[in-house]
Amino acid sequence: MSNVLYLHGFLSSPQSVKAKSTVQWFAEHHPDVVVHTPALSNYPSKVFGQLERYINSHPELLQDGLKVIGSSMGGYLATYLVERFGGKAVLINPAVKPYELLIDYLGEHVNPYTNEVFELVAEDMDVLKALDTEVLSTPDAYHVMLQTGDETLDYRQAQAKYKAGTLVIEQGGDHSFINYPNHLPAIASFLSVG
Repeated sequence: MSNVLYLHGFLSSPQSVKAKSTVQWFAEHHPDVVVHTPALSNYPSKVFGQLERYINSHPELLQDGLKVIGSSMGGYLATYLVERFGGKAVLINPAVKPYELLIDYLGEHVNPYTNEVFELVAEDMDVLKALDTEVLSTPDAYHVMLQTGDETLDYRQAQAKYKAGTLVIEQGGDHSFINYPNHLPAIASFLSVG
């Protein structure tokens, strides 16, 4: 039995298309793999503590090395976790400097999946920045999937940060990563599950 942690992005949820297709694909092709999809807090200042508590309450995630898939902000969180606990991560159009990106989004938001109203404040950016990992201790622990047409993030930031890892760069596409399910066999292979 293997365990995979899937981390959704900002303004997303376990009900996102990628999260659901990941769970469905593993259930169909590798039923011995448990995919964990926690609903992450909309507040960046709370999410890191939430993740640590989740991992502490699910020690099976660390049994044979942490295996995590992170999309967008989830990719930033996944990098933090791998640098902290070890393991491997697959990052999909990951946020590299979310504290720079989200500074333009301070104020009130509504999560479209949960309808939760929340407010981003400057302190959230400080928390995000404090947990940045500028130098990766094990660059080969990362398989990074980028599409150049990402309208939300500049893929070149991730290309530069993870250049010593495994990079898959597709021309075009968008922030959702078009045709993501086609990559799930390679994702499972990289994470050594199935």
